[in-house]
Amino acid sequence: MTGFRLTPLADSLPSTVPFVGPETQERQNGRPFRARLGANESVFGPSPNAIAAMERAARDIWKYGDSSSHELRAALAAENGVRPENVIVGEGIDGLLGYLVRLTVTQGDHVVTSDGAYPTFNYHVAGFGGTLHKVPYVADHEDPVSVFEKAAGVGAKLAYLANPDNPMGTWHDGDTLRRAIDAHLPEGTLFVLDEAYIEFAPEGTAPRIDADDPRVIRMRTFSKIHGMAGARVGYAIGAPELIGAFDRIRNHFGMNRAAQDGALAALHDRAYTAQVREDVAHARNRIAAIAQAHGLSCLPSATNFVAVDMGGDGALAQRFLQELNARGVFIRMPGVAPLNRCVRISCGRDADLDILEAEFGPALDAARQG
Repeated sequence: MTGFRLTPLADSLPSTVPFVGPETQERQNGRPFRARLGANESVFGPSPNAIAAMERAARDIWKYGDSSSHELRAALAAENGVRPENVIVGEGIDGLLGYLVRLTVTQGDHVVTSDGAYPTFNYHVAGFGGTLHKVPYVADHEDPVSVFEKAAGVGAKLAYLANPDNPMGTWHDGDTLRRAIDAHLPEGTLFVLDEAYIEFAPEGTAPRIDADDPRVIRMRTFSKIHGMAGARVGYAIGAPELIGAFDRIRNHFGMNRAAQDGALAALHDRAYTAQVREDVAHARNRIAAIAQAHGLSCLPSATNFVAVDMGGDGALAQRFLQELNARGVFIRMPGVAPLNRCVRISCGRDADLDILEAEFGPALDAARQG
């Protein structure tokens, strides 16, 4: 009897999950988390208008979604001052990163990122046989000059950077990024700019880049400020020739019909988006206050999470994470030194942060006792 046969590349790869989900951990723990503050979701939820739109769309869920996401692409183009042919909609930034790597990377091609940055990008590069190069963070920031200079040195096809950054929450102003692109991005390297958290960042964080510039593709999402992580809606902005190439390999019916309608409604609800921005700012301040009450410092954040410096090494941070986990509070931490001296706590409602505040001190005491 003949069994399945993997490709040599797939056969050589480990079975990897970039992030172990909270549901998996809940099953392992035998109980639900009391406060879910680890995945940078928006616990404030979607706009009521988005929820209503998705409820209405449920009646037509027997239909496939619009394979071109026509209405949503047009609305996103108008929102960002570009043309619809500059926009591609896909199954979250994760899905779009997978398509982009599939389009551009084959075995032996070189790709550059930062050591400790978003691991799902690395997962896609490995899955298509790319050779991944990493540069260290500089002062808890991804460093575009280091990324681009490494790309020049290895002849990289892709160079990836998130602004604002995950997992540290730090950011560069748009002018800094623009100068780095013009001065250091090598010919033939595509800059992948992940802007998942851009709506939380100060004015001027997004660089002014012509959407037709073939050197850059920008990634955005509805998972963060719009509270639709479970709907899996992301989009990219880039040159029409690159955006059009996605049609060669993408899953044309991968977008959920209800999610498309929900995203369109969310995009237009500016009042709700503004409220979420205020709620996140309040939560960031409260998380920082909780940490500071225990003698810890926090990194400034332009995201919907806060990186708390535990004042020790990765082992201390890991023990603290485990102690909070055992007390029903889900958080995460960076995986690479020196970033892993921190834990990352997502913004939550006051009820969630009440639980965090109550358990923070006992968990810290237990972690310090080792």
